[in-house]
Amino acid sequence: MKRSYFNSNPKPKKKRQVSKTTTYKNGTAWRVFSLYTRTRDCVRTTGLVDYGKCISCGKPVPRKLGQAGHFLPGRHNANLFYERGCHFQCYGCNFMLLGNTMPYMDAIIKLYGPGIVEELRENDRKYHKFILEDLKEKVKIWRAK
Repeated sequence: MKRSYFNSNPKPKKKRQVSKTTTYKNGTAWRVFSLYTRTRDCVRTTGLVDYGKCISCGKPVPRKLGQAGHFLPGRHNANLFYERGCHFQCYGCNFMLLGNTMPYMDAIIKLYGPGIVEELRENDRKYHKFILEDLKEKVKIWRAK
């Protein structure tokens, strides 16, 4: 019997179940939080809604081209939607320089004081389970701001 590389009767693949919370967190909640963060920092750094300065390098960037960059990376912990740990960054610093953390750290210490780095590191050690109702409530707050 010849072995065929094309199976005429393949087994259907089982789809992985994704919770509504995960979908909401990765979609709507993140988009709204990112827009809120970028707008907040644009107004804080330049006084304009459409342009802001990167927290790491200080380069002026249009809000649409900027990113909401975290001081500590990771989408599994309490820092994901923590407003003091996420700021407006240019693409170069956030992606190409992997956060450009040293100037970022200097800037957040200047903004919030010396305890902020330890606060963010403590949050980084915590696993946070996001609940759909809590995320929806936060989205309402961010949209209102």
